[in-house]
Amino acid sequence: MFTDRTLKCQDCGADFLFSSGEQEFFQTKGLVNQPKRCGNCRLVARVKRSGQSIDSIFEGQCTECGATTKLPFKPQSARPVYCTECLRVLKFETPNEDRAVAV
Repeated sequence: MFTDRTLKCQDCGADFLFSSGEQEFFQTKGLVNQPKRCGNCRLVARVKRSGQSIDSIFEGQCTECGATTKLPFKPQSARPVYCTECLRVLKFETPNEDRAVAV
């Protein structure tokens, strides 16, 4: 029913994926507007809305693809860091019992 769509971020102009899974989630929650920002810009906007300083956002290199991504925490060298796209792939391709998800 849903197909993956590539959207353009209104803040940075980068292309980002609006996956079929996200579209289904939006529909179940009654959300009618598609996202306007990529994952990095959503994080920045969320931090600004909460009244926190932008200095609380850190950058890290994705372990899978090497892309620079923004993080709401200071990355530790012993733990892998993933960009939004690689994290989505890992979540959907790895069986639930084989992965640990931090909450």
